[in-house]
Amino acid sequence: QVQLVESGGGLVQPGGSLRLSCAASGSIFSINAMGWYRQAPGKRRELVASITSGGSTNYQDSVKGRFTISRDNAKNTVYLQMNSLKPEDTAVYYCNANLIRKSGSGVFGPYDYWGQGTQVTVAS
Repeated sequence: QVQLVESGGGLVQPGGSLRLSCAASGSIFSINAMGWYRQAPGKRRELVASITSGGSTNYQDSVKGRFTISRDNAKNTVYLQMNSLKPEDTAVYYCNANLIRKSGSGVFGPYDYWGQGTQVTVAS
């Protein structure tokens, strides 16, 4: 089994900062890309930022210059540093990992796994 556990969400005032973390654990052979998505009420889930195993990053235009994605491959953990937060950043944030699983009979994948989601609310 593989689990992605997120932490770091909460309520913050406009202009404030939050740092999200997502740790992957379980029968993991290797992790390819990891990313953060978000879904606001009544809207579709959208990609916020992603990072490859080699460290290449990609950002949604609306967060460029404000958010930074990073990862610690030794810990199978991805982070999202969010600065200058705006009310429109309010959403449930989900962690995603594209990974290869391992078992006694070999390796399998890649498969996509998701975290349970963490609420980020930006309001005064």
